[in-house]
Amino acid sequence: MARPTSYDKQPTIAISSDSSLCQIGWAEWIALLQAQLAGKARVVVAVECYPGVDIEEMRTGLTACGGSLLSAESALKTPEELDAMLAPWLGDDPVFGRMHPWPLAEFFDAEKTSALRRQIAAAQGVVFVYGTGAAYVAERWDMLLYCDVVRWEIQQRQRAHRSGNLGANNSAASPAALYKRAFFVDWRAADAEKHRLHAKLDFYIDTNLPNQPKIITGSVYRAALAQTVRRPFRVVPFFDPGPWGGEWMRQHFDLSPDAPNFAWCFDCVPEENSVRFGFGDRDVEAPSLALVHEHPQELLGAEIVRRFGAEFPIRFDFLDTVGGGNLSLQVHPLRSYIAEHFGMPYTQDESYYLLDAEPDAVVYLGLKPDADAEQMRMELESAQAGGPPFAAEKYINAWPAKKHDHFSIPAGTIHCSGRNSMVLEISATPYIFTFKLWDWARLGLNGLPRPIHLQHGLANIQWDRKTDWVRQNLVTPVRLVAAGPGWREESTGLHELEFLETRRHWFTAPVEHDTAGTLNVLNLVEGEEAIVESPTGAFEPFVVHYAETFIVPACVGRYRIAPTRPADRPLATMKAYVRPEHL
Repeated sequence: MARPTSYDKQPTIAISSDSSLCQIGWAEWIALLQAQLAGKARVVVAVECYPGVDIEEMRTGLTACGGSLLSAESALKTPEELDAMLAPWLGDDPVFGRMHPWPLAEFFDAEKTSALRRQIAAAQGVVFVYGTGAAYVAERWDMLLYCDVVRWEIQQRQRAHRSGNLGANNSAASPAALYKRAFFVDWRAADAEKHRLHAKLDFYIDTNLPNQPKIITGSVYRAALAQTVRRPFRVVPFFDPGPWGGEWMRQHFDLSPDAPNFAWCFDCVPEENSVRFGFGDRDVEAPSLALVHEHPQELLGAEIVRRFGAEFPIRFDFLDTVGGGNLSLQVHPLRSYIAEHFGMPYTQDESYYLLDAEPDAVVYLGLKPDADAEQMRMELESAQAGGPPFAAEKYINAWPAKKHDHFSIPAGTIHCSGRNSMVLEISATPYIFTFKLWDWARLGLNGLPRPIHLQHGLANIQWDRKTDWVRQNLVTPVRLVAAGPGWREESTGLHELEFLETRRHWFTAPVEHDTAGTLNVLNLVEGEEAIVESPTGAFEPFVVHYAETFIVPACVGRYRIAPTRPADRPLATMKAYVRPEHL
């Protein structure tokens, strides 16, 4: 059994030592609201809610404040009307759809909205308009509260059938269906609305814990975001089991013994992760995507914003198969394909960095010299239809993999991690577009087969990426870039097709870095602990532990990474950034 590391599963960004800036629980919230509303003859309070917030809990809590309560969601279009409206975007595929581009207003019925607005105008005293779309329906409010919930918590509620989709009354649907609709539709519209309202928020409420809302003022929330993007920070990771999951993370990160395994961890995917802001002994958890949407220039850098928009283009996550099984055999879409079929401007080029590996670990990557496309297609189709299992080793290279190896996987390359590997996946972040080709004749944790996308996958495999090409281009020898007293910098060889550059630094002495005006993402891949410092004192020293991913915003500029104590053997970081020639 491995000794647990110091990996921090709940990293907190210290914003202030003043705990009075954060109110916790309904009693404190109600007292705060009543103080704000005292003496006002008539006031309209819009209580905007991100889809996934427990609306019934919100309504019950607001009742204790007194006044009138009007549900914004009563003005939504009917579930049938919404289904018809969204059908072209969601389609029939159980996993994939197209990103919904419309504003939240499109979800609302014009006549119902007009009627509700007349009700609001006629109401006397304190009027609470609550739910998703409250700010749109109320139109002219006197106070704006924003109730938020992070995506990982939304997924837990979907899996427990405690949360459905916006206006759908479908909480009993499969978690996969709920997630798909939320991912492609609900969250897109709600994120745009949150961005529209950001500068106007009077209060921000974290509703992640049932019956324990945490409230800060809008100005404090905005200041917390602004402070965060001016220094290195970590997002809050989350862990999930899977049919191929392993035991490495459980042992090294001291995870729950109750889960069947831990297959992956999102350690830096701001689209999905959260940030925790600390106020003395209190904290508020918020989606990290707000940092991207509200401070893109400071976080990403002007050139990345010009190239990608307000999108965080780098993804670090963990794939644990130690004591588990192979990942699904898969391929990612080519740029032209993802643009045509899913409306995405870039694709998931990626790489596997081996944080750890057992002696028998392999990475499946590229085709063997005699792989015949038509024969392989027929055997994949037969296996999917219940025929003999697909003989992956007949067609796919299995490369021996050891600790600190790094495999490049440009889009269109067939690949997967084999069992007994702990992979740090470094990739671009075009969301969930992975085409599974073969899942080794196993079922998902729900006892059902996982969706396979042979048609998409076969259309994207680059059939000329065979053994020699892969060896020369994707299993690339390390190249020394620079060295100094107590450190050396290496390029680990991501392919020129990929827009990310990765650099590994080995060090026993301080190493100087510079963002050069663009986003950096790093992981401490060797060594127990290191410290990140500003040579000018621009930010407080920041300590990172083994396997922790951290973000260095573009605006930070120069920074230094050093061992926290004299090192008897080298530490190492892996750094990713967008290549200048791709900006």
